Amino acid sequence: MRINEMFSESRPVLSFEIFPPKRDGDVLGVHHTIDVLAELKPDYISVTYGAAGSERGMDTVRMASRIKREHGIEALAHLTSIGVTKKEIDEILDIYRSEGIENILALRGDLEVNAVPKASDFKYAADLIAHVKQNGHFGIGAACYPEGHIHARSKTTDLIYLRDKVQKGVDFLVTQLFFDTDLFYAFRNEVRSLDIEVPITVGVMPVLNRKQIERMVALSGASLPDKFKKILEKYEHNPVALQDAGIAYACDQIVDLLSTGVDGIHLYVMNKPEVAKRIVSNISGIMSSSQHRKTP
Repeated sequence: MRINEMFSESRPVLSFEIFPPKRDGDVLGVHHTIDVLAELKPDYISVTYGAAGSERGMDTVRMASRIKREHGIEALAHLTSIGVTKKEIDEILDIYRSEGIENILALRGDLEVNAVPKASDFKYAADLIAHVKQNGHFGIGAACYPEGHIHARSKTTDLIYLRDKVQKGVDFLVTQLFFDTDLFYAFRNEVRSLDIEVPITVGVMPVLNRKQIERMVALSGASLPDKFKKILEKYEHNPVALQDAGIAYACDQIVDLLSTGVDGIHLYVMNKPEVAKRIVSNISGIMSSSQHRKTP
């Protein structure tokens, strides 16, 4: 089933994002994560991706296949285009198709620090999206950035790129993490004013430790509201308290977002299934009673 079809239902879509193991010894841990997340009955599980042709790329294939074949849950397989050729992308798409994967999150991807750029047939994510669209087999998701992409010249430029991606064939959008819901509402209004009507599922990351959030903020450029900064300052030396506070903050975000009729909630769970369990338990009643409604 293509993920964009899920948004036609009356309730918001629930999804999780996980990443492949960093070492061979972590494989069983990731399998456990998938098994626990599957018990929470998400609509789909998203799997991040390394460089095309790498072993990590094949880990993405194996994880996505396990999610769909063993648990009957749709998998959203990430695909990045930086430093790869059309031939390499086509090889990966052939593997996804053979494994029954129907949904791709098409991304440009980021260069590793100090890495030398490799030749690529795709300059932007929109180029990859157009290529995957021509394949015809896949539902296509793309990333969007409520505060603007960290490397965009301006927020206006970023919105123009977003519209181009959608026009090239995107079926739904997944937001970068953010911690101020008002920024998302302003972004959603801007997107809709540009006649971008595809569903937008909202990415939420529960904060588990200060180093994690500092790393993610550096990568994404997300701003931290004063309320959030106070939580970090108060509990940074108490890991249990900070995790509890981070989960509570994420739940507050989700409740606020659901009250406005968002299309979906996408949890960046950092391969911590117990965190997902706590959040889903806290919001289950609200999720079941929430319905989509058209935003202005």
